[in-house]
Amino acid sequence: MDTITTLTRPIEFSNYISILEISYILASVLFVLGLKKLSHPDTARSGNLWAAAGMALAILCTILFHKTKLGDGTYAGIHNIGWILAALVIGSVIGWFAAKKVKMTAMPQMVSMFNGMGGACAALISLMEFPGMQTRFAAESASSMLNGEALAILLGLMIGGVSFAGSMIAFGKLDERIGDIKSPVLRYINLAFLVLLFAFMVFILFKEPVEGENWMIYVMAGLALVYGVTFVMPIGGADMPVVISLLNSFTGVAAAMGGFLYNNQAMLTGGILVGSSGTILTILMCKAMNRSLLNVIIGAFGGSAAAGTQSGDKTVKEISLSDAAVLLSYSQKVLVVPGYGLAVAQAQHLCHELENLLGSKGVELKYGIHPVAGRMPGHMNVLLAEADVPYEKLQEMEDANNDLMNTDVVIVVGANDVVNPAAEEDPASPIYGMPVIRVWEAKNTIIMKRSMAKGYAAIENNLFFMPKSRMLFGDAKATLQKLISEIKSI
Repeated sequence: MDTITTLTRPIEFSNYISILEISYILASVLFVLGLKKLSHPDTARSGNLWAAAGMALAILCTILFHKTKLGDGTYAGIHNIGWILAALVIGSVIGWFAAKKVKMTAMPQMVSMFNGMGGACAALISLMEFPGMQTRFAAESASSMLNGEALAILLGLMIGGVSFAGSMIAFGKLDERIGDIKSPVLRYINLAFLVLLFAFMVFILFKEPVEGENWMIYVMAGLALVYGVTFVMPIGGADMPVVISLLNSFTGVAAAMGGFLYNNQAMLTGGILVGSSGTILTILMCKAMNRSLLNVIIGAFGGSAAAGTQSGDKTVKEISLSDAAVLLSYSQKVLVVPGYGLAVAQAQHLCHELENLLGSKGVELKYGIHPVAGRMPGHMNVLLAEADVPYEKLQEMEDANNDLMNTDVVIVVGANDVVNPAAEEDPASPIYGMPVIRVWEAKNTIIMKRSMAKGYAAIENNLFFMPKSRMLFGDAKATLQKLISEIKSI
């Protein structure tokens, strides 16, 4: 029997289906417009709303207009609408409260969690569709399952499973519940799992379908989950923003497989947009870090506490609040370099207040943003946008570096690894070769930290001991409040 002919699904049109197809096209347009608006902070909020409206339209029209053609030529609508609506309500309520209550410090964890849920959904779709597909192929006496439908199911399962498990491990790492495993043996284990996954996929595709023989799909699901764990476990702290971006692209590709499977334009467009934008962001971040994606996956920043240390003068010089206030008040150009410590202290609003205060004294203050500062892509941008910092005040790393020689004072607030000179000076350092913001080139550097503790990559920072560096110890929020008061009194 001609497998290609018998398994082809002709497109049937009716008034219901036509309305549904049009709604999917409109939803896709809203997704594209929403993504476009996300490119600027001033329109990002409305961009989210536009994309959400597109998803709401697709869901509503699917419930109302999706019809399945029966053998007698009539059309049947979706069943179990009560369960569907209940699931939508429960999921919406949980998502709403989680998003409202999450702190900015925990935003990366929430992104990882939500992203993992998307991967899990894609994998569950594949697990549900495979038995029915195999039964249909077996009834038609197909010699194998080598076709686009089976390939979409298996790819959705593999990529979705890896995304789910990897995102859960990333969540644990970001929440400091799971440590890194730096053993080089994991590289070979990961490679073995990857080869095994693809080999198992080929085996399923070429195997003759047998009704009820579904053990293969569950074994493959298990392999994908294990690989997702081993894939993320060796990746160190400084690479987590890249990993989150990569896993996000995985989820998008897995969702696109579902779009292919159901011939659903909205699902396909959404998955392609997420997958492609996540991939582009991952590539850009790797480029900004001067590292290949393969190096991120198998190289992993971080390491032993001794990694990257250099000999020399280890004397730390402190600066008082009053001296810092005078220095800032009589400067012309000031640069603030924010890091994860700023998010922990929730001091972004005080940074904006300091910016306005110094601006009233004729001091120009801008923010130097490193591509991987924080725990997720764009973490510092989101943090400062929350405090209504004008987008024009944010400088990308390259622009900030070009202007540092003319900068009077740099204030490092909670950043560590992204301002570490070892990236340029110490070939033995795990971060050697990563572009950083060269704050030591400014005329003065004030470093706000709680203590001399190492950053997320567990590497000592020799910036603290440089001649032009001064330490201002304490909680960033409390310190900035006192500093603002001192400046006001001048």
